[in-house]
Amino acid sequence: MYDPLIPARLDWQGATPHSPVFADVYHSADGGPGQARHVFLAGNKLPEAWRGRDRFVILETGFGTGLNFLTTWAAWRADPDACAQLHYLAAEKHPFTATDLARLHAAWPEYADLGAELRSVWPVLTPGFHRLELAGGRLHLTLLLGDAQHTLPQVAAQVDAFFLDGFAPAKNPALWSPPLLRQIAALAAPKATLATWCVAGEVRRSLQDAGFRLEKTGGFGGKREMLRGQLVAPRTRPPQHPIGHAMVLGAGLAGCSAAYALARRGWQVTVIDRHATPAQGASGNLAGIVRPMLSLDDNLASRFTRAAFLYATRVWPQHPGQPRWSPCGVLQLARDAADAAYQKRLIENLAFPPEMVRGVDSTTVQTLRNGPLDAFQEHAGLLFPNAGWAAPPSLCQANLAACNERLILRCATSVSTLEPLGHGWRALDAEQREVARADIVILAGGAQISRLPQAMGLPMEYMRGQVSLLPDRELQFLRLVVCGDGYVIPPVAGQVCTGASYEPSQTPGDDTVPSLAAQQSNLAKLEQLLPGCNIRSQETTDRVSFRAIARDRMPLIGPMAEPGLFALLGMASRGLVWSQLAGELLASQIGNEPLPIEKDLVRAVNPQRFARRDSA
Repeated sequence: MYDPLIPARLDWQGATPHSPVFADVYHSADGGPGQARHVFLAGNKLPEAWRGRDRFVILETGFGTGLNFLTTWAAWRADPDACAQLHYLAAEKHPFTATDLARLHAAWPEYADLGAELRSVWPVLTPGFHRLELAGGRLHLTLLLGDAQHTLPQVAAQVDAFFLDGFAPAKNPALWSPPLLRQIAALAAPKATLATWCVAGEVRRSLQDAGFRLEKTGGFGGKREMLRGQLVAPRTRPPQHPIGHAMVLGAGLAGCSAAYALARRGWQVTVIDRHATPAQGASGNLAGIVRPMLSLDDNLASRFTRAAFLYATRVWPQHPGQPRWSPCGVLQLARDAADAAYQKRLIENLAFPPEMVRGVDSTTVQTLRNGPLDAFQEHAGLLFPNAGWAAPPSLCQANLAACNERLILRCATSVSTLEPLGHGWRALDAEQREVARADIVILAGGAQISRLPQAMGLPMEYMRGQVSLLPDRELQFLRLVVCGDGYVIPPVAGQVCTGASYEPSQTPGDDTVPSLAAQQSNLAKLEQLLPGCNIRSQETTDRVSFRAIARDRMPLIGPMAEPGLFALLGMASRGLVWSQLAGELLASQIGNEPLPIEKDLVRAVNPQRFARRDSA
């Protein structure tokens, strides 16, 4: 069942922030930073515990104002021997808006720069997991927005230290319930520690039953005691691939995002593509739409696409490769009155904030057109104000450029055979000559990868897509993406991109000659979107590419059945939105890091899901 996210309302009890929902304060009136350092850092023996570690993972049960996080970040930044990578996961049912966070953070000037960086990537407040990249990508904050009873069971992580900081058990009993504390213990790494100001007897008994050895110690300020503990229940860490050499087959959106995510974790990456340059195939289109998708039940596809959209649009502005994209806005027109009614139900049921999506009536649609056309149409639409377009070749180049010296790029190179070794894999060409070898292989070649035996069992189908490029002189007025049955993108490099056809193909990649019928269909869709645009077919140039689509229309991201073999496939027509998060998810899986999305989404994109379903 879908539960809309309700933001916190900023309230005060004197100078201390207070929650009117739980009738409790967010931190001690004796000093918030002091409480964070005494209870949560010292209680978990930090910073000592993270020293000498490649990675350290913290989970907080109530993010609140972000004070514990900022205090931890400051201590980690100041420690010359701190772990190389810090993961901080934080659950929050009622998050603050960025505006309210700014008011709260003003009370702690010692964290001014950290608070500003946090707020600069603060997510649109929608349910689900939100991964935020901070401190140049060394600090990963994953916000678990929603009821902790639903979000914590969805976490895939091994946690080294827990900050148990919900409101008092009498005010918020659900966050201290025995089932939730057992769930927290299930996430604990070997010898994980915990700290909390709460010493309630029921909480102590639940934590002890879950496998923690506890002790009371001196509290902070006016509170006499606090609690700290360590996991004594037996626990092992799952094996992980040591950082080494990865081979990525495919230099499109998927392959380049995987290369970037792995290279910034220290992997050497060889990217192989049969084309003369990267970003050919569907990744060679001039531009594509970047927007979320909506459904009344907020289904798996909608949730994954929303997470990917929000992740990409947070990462791209600070991406070292500077991809070319524009959050110019996307207007999705209703096809008819029934569709307009459905859109209205979406807005009401999902209750997303207006910076994600809002409904616009037919009058507003007319004002958004910014041009001389007769009308968009008589019906209303949805406006995604922070969505827009991106140039796929630019994104591929940005991801590859950011790999720096860790990248080996082999273009104009075909792989016909993948051969497992005692450790790792090697790739062979059609003459059975070795092309490359590596510890792991990632299949990311889109439609062409189907020719490898390792991918033949995947239930994939292929769609031939044709886009039409128009001179921008007739559509220079267009300032936002407009879509419906088709789409049209504002001018990019002197051209306007519109389309696209979607035709099944039995021979992916072989027939790239543009079709007159597909061109005429694209122009007919354009006329429906922008009546009166009057574009003539002789003014267009067209481009054909092929999309690989899984049977259930979800991507394939994760480990294959054979050791050291991974997939990043099935990007369909959403590769531009999905690929950046897909690469991050895959790299997190390979490195046994906390995953950036919920477990049910991870299962939904697992490449082995079809074999498991078919054998059930």
